This record gives sequence, structure tokens and C-alpha cells, in this order.
Amino acid sequence: MIVIYVLCCLIIIFGHITEIPAAVADVIKGAFGLKPVAGGAAGISVVMLSMQKGIARGIFSNEAGLGSAPIAAAAARTKEPVRQGLVTMTGTFIDTIVVCTMTGLAIVMAGSYEKEGLEGVAITTDAFRYGLPFPEKISSLLLMMCLAFFAFTTILGWNYYSERCLSYLVGSKKSTTTVFRWVYVLAVFAGPYLAVEAVWNIADIFNGLMALPNIVALIGLSGVVVSETKDYLERHKKT
Repeated sequence: MIVIYVLCCLIIIFGHITEIPAAVADVIKGAFGLKPVAGGAAGISVVMLSMQKGIARGIFSNEAGLGSAPIAAAAARTKEPVRQGLVTMTGTFIDTIVVCTMTGLAIVMAGSYEKEGLEGVAITTDAFRYGLPFPEKISSLLLMMCLAFFAFTTILGWNYYSERCLSYLVGSKKSTTTVFRWVYVLAVFAGPYLAVEAVWNIADIFNGLMALPNIVALIGLSGVVVSETKDYLERHKKT
């Protein structure tokens, strides 16, 4: 699913390669231009809001620091936990640096972020319609297929995470797991009927609730992580 999505983004980028400098310039102006500087100078609340949105969206894209990915990594059969951790870290790079950067470039090049009345996936859909050399319906279909795969795998992944956490708290009880699965499915069906802003707010709240205790654990185990990583890298150099 990532290969198809990245290919579509590459078609947009290379199909409008002459527009890349202007798109990058728009990004830089948006971050460091007079308008954002004036906004930052106007009050600390503006800076805090910018930081909150940036951190929240970054965490949402790659789950870094939430402690969710290690649940899946822990199920891997490996004798080297450090190696498994290094492999798992590639997910952050692919999600944020590759996929999100390409999406952002496509949106900026198409100017979709400036169009009124567009929010959420509608912005990316508009960018795909603009950039892909296909009829609009086919471009929209390609994006919807990618998003369907992204959403479906996300639903399965978070269900697995949730079940592992539930089993840890109350034990592996079939009845409890069955009830949880029904509640989870109902939540999935209810999600599309919520406003986009409400979905983001709920996601940010629960991501924050996950991150806070996990950060405490990360700080407490940082010494162990450093020593294990050094030991692994030293042994890897010798081999």
C-alpha cells in the first residue's frame, strides 16, 4: 500500500518538478516568514498552539513515544532486542520523512491547502486530481484505495495493541476479549459520523494519555537502552 501511494506521489512530484522550488519556498515562508513571526510575537498562545499541532500530528503519523509499536515488536522471534528496535525505528522514517513529506509537497504544489471548504482527506484528494495525469475519477479512486488499505491495517493494528493491553490487565479471558471486540467494531462504525475536528481532538487526547506514562518508562529505562545498544553495536562490529 505504501509502494502504490509513494509511486502516485512521485508521479505528481516529477510531473511538476519545476514547481518544487516554489513549493519549498512556500513551506519556508509559512514557517519563518513575517506572518508567522508576527503571530509568534503576538503571544505565547500562538506559539504553544503551533507546537501542539505539530507535535500531535507528528505523533499521530508515526506513534513515536506512545509505546504502541513495541507491542508488535515484542511478538517478533529474535535473540537481539536491539536489532528488533532498530528495525522498528524504520517505521518512523517511512511514515513521517517519506510518506508525509511527499504528501505535503503534493498538497503545496497543487495549492490545495489554500482552497476554501476543503479539510481532511478532501485536501489530498484535490492534490491527486491536480497532479496525477489521469482522469479525476481514477486519481480519486487510487487515493481512496490507498487510504482504505491504510485505514484497514490501522484498525487491525490498534485492535491487536488493545487486546494485548487488555490481556495484560485482566488476563486472557475469551468473554472479555469478545465484548471488547464488539465495542471496538461499534467505535469503528461510529467514527465516520463524527466531525473531523472531533476525531482529531479525541485522537490527541488518547495519544497524550498513552505518551505520558510511556515517557516515564522511557526515562527510567534509558540507561538500560544505552548499555544494551552499545553492547550490540560493539559485538556487531567484531562480527
